Amino acid sequence: MKYLFLWLEAPLQSWGFDSRFDLRATALFPTKSGIYGLLLASSGDSGPQTDLLAQMRDASFLAVDFRKPGDAAPQLRDYHMVGSGYDKNDPWEKLHILKTSEGKPAVGGGAKQTYRYYLQDKKFGVVIAFPDDLADKFATSLQNPVYDLYLGRKCCVPTDFIYRGVFPSEEEACTAMEALAEGKGLVPDRCFRDTDVENPDGFYISDVPVEFGERKRYVDRCVVIEPYVCAGAAKDG
Repeated sequence: MKYLFLWLEAPLQSWGFDSRFDLRATALFPTKSGIYGLLLASSGDSGPQTDLLAQMRDASFLAVDFRKPGDAAPQLRDYHMVGSGYDKNDPWEKLHILKTSEGKPAVGGGAKQTYRYYLQDKKFGVVIAFPDDLADKFATSLQNPVYDLYLGRKCCVPTDFIYRGVFPSEEEACTAMEALAEGKGLVPDRCFRDTDVENPDGFYISDVPVEFGERKRYVDRCVVIEPYVCAGAAKDG
């Protein structure tokens, strides 16, 4: 196994896991579905990819929230109109108006209001354990991505390099993560880690993709939120 270290930094991030059309919430941390989508975008593996996702399904996953001391970074709620303001008499603009599956104008004339939530000015370190071949595959593709990479949605453009190396152990990956954060004047706040299903402090989230493409399917995993213990401190303990 090798440990892939990713750095996620942007003015806006949004990691959906149970959103519907008119209310698009974000998790407080990068989701497996979002990160796996980013990895497959980098490697150009489009479509369902059920075999590849089966190999990635049980990978251990750690996300650490870093921030500047005293930084609150509240969520942003965006009020967004879809299909509004277009001239239905213009053939091109008419294409942008929402329609039913039968091609008729949607209820309300085709315009829909939505609320979209974003994490602001967040920095996350993510460490994922993959078999050697998968880790090497994504290490290469992240440095030469086939498709553009986003932190959840297309408006969430990263402002720093995502790929930060492959390491032989989680401890070494976390040491590199801590050094990068320290250089940016950041401190670890809390971490989000896969946990045993019997952990009383854990909660379930349906963000493990088993199929992408037109018919996306996900299964649950159990996550625990806890204070982050630095790699050196964990070793000393």
